Amino acid sequence: MLVGHQKQWQFLIKSAELGKLPHALLFYGQGQLGKKALAIEFVKYLNCEKVSFSKKSRTKAELGAGPCQTCRNCQDIQKGAYPDFVLVEPDPLKKEIQISQIRNLIGKLSLRPYSADFKVAILDKAHSMNEEAQSCFLKFLEEPRGKTLFILITEYPQLLFPTILSRVQKLRFFPIKINEIEKYLAEQGISKEKAKYFSSFSFGKPGLALNFLHDSQKLENQKKLISDLIEISNSDLAIRFRYAKTLSEMTSDGDTKREILDIWLRYFRALFISSVTRERKFGDFSQYSLSKIKNIIKAIQTTNYLISNTNTSPRLALEILLMKL
Repeated sequence: MLVGHQKQWQFLIKSAELGKLPHALLFYGQGQLGKKALAIEFVKYLNCEKVSFSKKSRTKAELGAGPCQTCRNCQDIQKGAYPDFVLVEPDPLKKEIQISQIRNLIGKLSLRPYSADFKVAILDKAHSMNEEAQSCFLKFLEEPRGKTLFILITEYPQLLFPTILSRVQKLRFFPIKINEIEKYLAEQGISKEKAKYFSSFSFGKPGLALNFLHDSQKLENQKKLISDLIEISNSDLAIRFRYAKTLSEMTSDGDTKREILDIWLRYFRALFISSVTRERKFGDFSQYSLSKIKNIIKAIQTTNYLISNTNTSPRLALEILLMKL
């Protein structure tokens, strides 16, 4: 079942209906918005045994409908067992997509489709391709063999080569309305009270709401981190620097630090939107101007990038960030 993103969905299936799908798409936007889920649903739609593209026209209801979910093709795609569909994800140990994975992908795509009209490849977290992998992928993207559709998914399109970005059709994804997430959770059998509670802390991200639903401790951790953030913003530099030291000493691989920064980023983005719409205020940051909130968002993004992709001292980067609050 699709949650939100109806404009993107309508564009995709209408393009397929008219035979005008580009050979490469880029789904970009914040994490946990459902980009990967929608991409897989679209692969199902293209290969669903109950969807016929021979019709000259479709009703609005038909265009808005997703795949059937019950035919063998759709089930195989969901399980990752469909021969004409390839999903590439970062190596779990090295946290990147390596050139060997791209070469393996090219080998699979060089074969003729088994049963579909064309092959589809999804590259999740495409920005995690290292330089060798991006160079290898670019060569294939410039001269694809046979009928192939690429769907690249990323939170950080700026980390991809400009030459790759110039060869893809970009589709941007935005946070979903809270009431849509609440409705989705309710349709999954969640009580109205729980659906409203978890969706209210999701910041427009269905994936985040589901994470909270399956592990309520994650929600408590988020609330605690936001509470700490508000307290730190009202503290002197000495306390801020001690907090930066504490954060910098968390897990050497940086995953925990990135998770914390992601929570801060979600919070300030929600604060920015609420300040623009004047729907409600968030804690002690309600007095911040829009320009200051925007600058803080940029600072958090920069810090996250530095910690994730460079040898910058995490402690120094966090100290600079906390000074800007």
